[in-house]
Amino acid sequence: MTTRRDLVKSLAALTAVGALPRAVFGIGHTDAERHALADAIPDSIARIGLQLYTVRKLMTSDMPGTLAALAAAGYKEVEFAGYFGRSPADVRRLLDDIGLSAPSTHLSLDDVQGKFDATAAAAQDIGIRYLTVASVDMRSIKTTDDWKRVAGVFNEVGRRARSAGLRFGYHNHSVEFTAAHGTVPMDILLAETDREVVTFEMDIYWAVKAGQDPRAYFNKYPGRFQMVHVKDATPAPELAMTEVGSGSLDWTSIFALHEKAGIAHYFVEHDNPADPLSSITKSAGYLKALRF
Repeated sequence: MTTRRDLVKSLAALTAVGALPRAVFGIGHTDAERHALADAIPDSIARIGLQLYTVRKLMTSDMPGTLAALAAAGYKEVEFAGYFGRSPADVRRLLDDIGLSAPSTHLSLDDVQGKFDATAAAAQDIGIRYLTVASVDMRSIKTTDDWKRVAGVFNEVGRRARSAGLRFGYHNHSVEFTAAHGTVPMDILLAETDREVVTFEMDIYWAVKAGQDPRAYFNKYPGRFQMVHVKDATPAPELAMTEVGSGSLDWTSIFALHEKAGIAHYFVEHDNPADPLSSITKSAGYLKALRF
């Protein structure tokens, strides 16, 4: 992510060594004027990511070629959902050769409970930081207390992940944002988890599909969403999944809150694109041009 703060720091450094005139950075101006200058510089996404579930069939048939195609389309990061039969060392070698990084991987809750040591070791070998649970088994979750119990499990796993130098995260679908028993499960998870050891990956599409406004959550729970899944929706009432920039979501206003939300990683995803490579290329093209 290239932020206004980063750019202003760079401008200040250049001004200090005489590479830019003092007026560019506002040297001698008031703090308010310098803040206004920073606000006038739009942010952009420097490192666009892709959740590899989007291209899962291609990854199975030709992992090196698919990763190279993603890089050519402008992606810098990937998020795994399984390693497609490859060893962690092989995965890391492919990523390094192509120039990609993998900050996160999707896992089951059992992967980070019953198989934590093996899961963490694989992640560390690949260079993954976030152990992100993709969903929980809803058959065992019926009440508010059940969601509180899940939050307790997240705290336990989060502490273990932190001890291993990793970070635990949770990815939502629509159920976490759908009111039940007088409350929204996501509010319970956010309230009952320790922000020091548990972060969230907001799937913006599923939040909208459930009738929620992602911006309201970014404002209400600052710093809790270090990752997002970026997928667009056609206008209501269908709200069908579509390529980023071709739907109805206002990405400028959503991502204008990136600093407040804490977003560090943006992963494009489309669950069932008709043409995966065409789909991800369209989404990347839109996000590379987006300013907010």
